[in-house]
Amino acid sequence: MNIDRIEFISWMERIIERFDLMTDHINELEKKRGTVDGEELLDNQDILQMLKISSRSLQRYRSSGKLPYYTISGKIYYKLSDVHQFIRESFTARMPKTCASQ
Repeated sequence: MNIDRIEFISWMERIIERFDLMTDHINELEKKRGTVDGEELLDNQDILQMLKISSRSLQRYRSSGKLPYYTISGKIYYKLSDVHQFIRESFTARMPKTCASQ
């Protein structure tokens, strides 16, 4: 296959255009996702799906202070590291009871 220089440049420009569109789309998604201090923020829906719990359980965890949260423009968010810490603490709190009953 033999293509001339003009056709090659045209193809390259289209490819670069596509990369620019993809970069814009990725940047848009990152803005939507939200971060604080470089840390990912999750909303209620993200947490409900991640932990497979009810919204009432999530409310209880917030109210009891077990799961820290942040309110931004009236919407509740959770830092990913806080969620991971909550999971670790919940797991280790239940672990001794299970081991002791065996």
